[in-house]
Amino acid sequence: MRRMMAAFIALMLLGLPAAHAVQPDEIMSDPAKESRARELSRELRCMVCQNQSIDDSDAPLARDLRLLVRERIAAGDNNSQVLDFLVARYGEFVLLKPRFERQTLLLWLLGPLLLIGGGLALWLQIRRRSRSGVDVPAPPLTPDEKARLAALMSDDTKSS
Repeated sequence: MRRMMAAFIALMLLGLPAAHAVQPDEIMSDPAKESRARELSRELRCMVCQNQSIDDSDAPLARDLRLLVRERIAAGDNNSQVLDFLVARYGEFVLLKPRFERQTLLLWLLGPLLLIGGGLALWLQIRRRSRSGVDVPAPPLTPDEKARLAALMSDDTKSS
């Protein structure tokens, strides 16, 4: 009974929406602007937590960044201008998904290159092993093995 209750509670917790760290005093009065701010906040990395968006982080720096995003939106900046401002101020690291640019080219291409290189190395290793197995001749039979083989062969011919 306890296990069922624990499983039920776990399922309920998984079904709950993710908690956001946005405080009521941060929310903009215009729903369209607030929606833009939330969208941008999900794209920005918390510099303290590093693997969390500022929308999900409770860190004071994340709150400051959320307020800064809302200030820039209230000032009339579009989404790309807000992101450009934050990248200019904090660097490319502030973006959870870095842009595909010359500076981030290695970051974007390293994964596929490692995958292709690993596949190529595996293919070469398999090919090398299959070649070495074919070229190696079997050692000759010892006299005992020859006698045993002859006995087995003669038994086969007698039973047929």
